[in-house]
Amino acid sequence: MAEIRVKICGMKTRADMEAAASAGAAYVGLNFFAKSARSVSIAQAAALASEAPVGLAKVGLVVNPTDADLDAITGSVPLDMIQLHGQESVERVAEIKSRYGLPVMKVIGVAEAADLAPIDLYAQVADQIMIDAKAPKGAKLPGGNGVAFDWQLLASKKYWQAPWMLAGGLTPENVAEAIRKTGARQVDVASGVETAPAQKDADLMRAFVEAAQAV
Repeated sequence: MAEIRVKICGMKTRADMEAAASAGAAYVGLNFFAKSARSVSIAQAAALASEAPVGLAKVGLVVNPTDADLDAITGSVPLDMIQLHGQESVERVAEIKSRYGLPVMKVIGVAEAADLAPIDLYAQVADQIMIDAKAPKGAKLPGGNGVAFDWQLLASKKYWQAPWMLAGGLTPENVAEAIRKTGARQVDVASGVETAPAQKDADLMRAFVEAAQAV
């Protein structure tokens, strides 16, 4: 069986990037959502991405971006993928993919079975799907809230037209269980490898990747 691929989101420093690579992460996320404690400026992201260890896929997280937003980001930051974490329509996802020539990952928030329905539509245009916990009511962030959803919702539906990634409240302690229950082959983590908001911990990153790949 293929190795589980891990994405660690919310890179803020060069040490974060190096620790993620050392831990065995396949992807790292650079967060451009200004309201997040994990956000970085375009200049910071450009420096981090340019110095990233070889082999790490650099994913830019954006929320309902305009073309001007994406022009500025992609014009300066050498990204490998765009992650859309807002209310982008199927048409908008296709438009961004065509305009920027980069793979696009669309995030779908899930709290109940009905929330899975849009995945089939987005999977027809996105290169990847991220299935994340739907943000709690009143939350300031669309993701990265450290909240999980009922993984049993995915027990009978594990395959879509596009590859998918599991996110939402994953930690070194529960990621193995999440993988076993959902059949995920890719997982994403942010708060689960932090000692404080936006403070990544190298030991937690390593423990997360090891737990995911031990399944």
